[in-house]
Amino acid sequence: MIEKLNSVRPDNWGEIDKVLSDIKQNPSFFESLDKTEFLNKMSKGFAFWTFDFGIDGVSVEISKYAQCLEEILSNEKKVTVHFIAGDFHPQADSVIRPDWHRFHISRANGWSKWDNGKWFEKLFYQDMTENSKKSKTVAAEIWSQAVRLAKIMGDYLAENEISLLIPVNVNSNPGNLATGLCTVLVSELMGIYVINSNHDFYWEDGKPASERETGEKPGSRDKFFRNIGNRPFFSLLKKIYPWDGRRWIQANINKLQSKNLINKFGFPENHVFEILTSISDAFFKDYTKDEIKSVRLRMAHILSNGKPIIHPVSVDYCLSNVEKWMNNQKPFVCAREEGLSLDLTSENIFYFLQPTRIIKRKRIWRDLELISALLHHRPFLEKFESNKKQQIVFHITGPVPIEHQVDLETVLKTFIQVTSEESDLISNRLFLAFSVGIEEHPCFKDREFEQLGIEDIYKLASIVLFPSETEGRGLPILESSAAGIPIICSHYKPEEIFNDVVGKGLSEEQQLLYTRFPEGDFSVSFLDEVSDLLFFPENNIDRIEHNKNATRLRYGCDNMHETFKRYLDELTNTI
Repeated sequence: MIEKLNSVRPDNWGEIDKVLSDIKQNPSFFESLDKTEFLNKMSKGFAFWTFDFGIDGVSVEISKYAQCLEEILSNEKKVTVHFIAGDFHPQADSVIRPDWHRFHISRANGWSKWDNGKWFEKLFYQDMTENSKKSKTVAAEIWSQAVRLAKIMGDYLAENEISLLIPVNVNSNPGNLATGLCTVLVSELMGIYVINSNHDFYWEDGKPASERETGEKPGSRDKFFRNIGNRPFFSLLKKIYPWDGRRWIQANINKLQSKNLINKFGFPENHVFEILTSISDAFFKDYTKDEIKSVRLRMAHILSNGKPIIHPVSVDYCLSNVEKWMNNQKPFVCAREEGLSLDLTSENIFYFLQPTRIIKRKRIWRDLELISALLHHRPFLEKFESNKKQQIVFHITGPVPIEHQVDLETVLKTFIQVTSEESDLISNRLFLAFSVGIEEHPCFKDREFEQLGIEDIYKLASIVLFPSETEGRGLPILESSAAGIPIICSHYKPEEIFNDVVGKGLSEEQQLLYTRFPEGDFSVSFLDEVSDLLFFPENNIDRIEHNKNATRLRYGCDNMHETFKRYLDELTNTI
């Protein structure tokens, strides 16, 4: 590989494209293995490769994939699992086991975290005219970075006898063009087998401005089409995202993505699959009031920096210091004013949970608008006021990507607006919590607390809120259903994906029951339904048991095992 890379010096997008075409048309690596030989080769080790690992939904899914493949490929010799990334956040400890290997490659992270956003800005936010000096300069830089990454990764793969690479989003969403190009070079020149895991594609909710109809709103990924007029550049972009390699198969998270790859982009059907998620048995476990109290107590220590009782900071203070906090995100709870206290173990808490990161398309401010609407809904308000000890906690579990600071500010400002509309007797009973993906605290060891797991986070909740605008899957719907927590979710786009998640069109026993999050105002009937879910949870037992059973039927771990076995069978047939 290194010999080949040192022999070429492309200095524009068209020449890079020609190098890739030559590599694909004139392979330097041939191998024919029967199934036993192939599985023995794979069992020496496999590696996941992505921009960064944390506690986001993609990282959680990768952890499931890793465990599944490990179980399938294990024999008398333990399989070695590797994680390669441009960054490992502290929260990754929750999803990457200590016995799994980590390898950090600098400058491989994406978006604004790739060289502080310098190259992402040049590629997708600035004009880059075809054949211009700027276009050639950026092309040469991207090639140089890709070669550097390929040499580092190639050395690691060879040293650890890794023959199976699972890139996740690296070759579907161009957060770092150099990493996408690196994956192609390494896999083709070293004969690496690839399961290309695609959670998001750049064309989803994105198109050129020229293709938008009058009045149509811009898409969140329109930026990737900024330089569509630079034909050599965009031709290369389409070729890499995703790459149709000799030893590649595409593993998408929904059927719509697969249809697009086959029908619009010409991928062979036998190389395109859907990868189902799985819900671990731990989610389905019934839990007692004491177990809920234990989870809430541990979370209280996380949110209060090691104390059982939380003393919130004022939301105004949080908003004025948000930029500083973004650089060192730590859990906290805020309220309208200082001097209040919160005991999470109290039975007088309505606990609203948003189990996601804070990004615009999640529309988290809508959760606070719902809480405000409940407080102006007389049947709810009368019951809430009658119990002076009753409190409301709205908890967002995930971190805030650095490029989404403005979305955090929107949440804080909405909370300020909601609390300012209420009297002190009401507003001082409302709390906004952020745990930023942290699931333990140093004090846990002294107090003999077990670390919280993802399934434990759902035990905190009275209700799960999920008003997303768009989703590639919608994992909180499945996880809350398995955990037995009512969910209020939007009918997010694409509609086909939402319908697939909730099981529309399947038998009744496989369909998930949910409360629809309205797009506009909150109707009286909707607020009545939410009020009943909160005040009379015992009336919801049948719904809980139904959702548990439906989720177990469709998303048990056995289903994911069968999926990955199919992938390995198909890879065996590649050359």
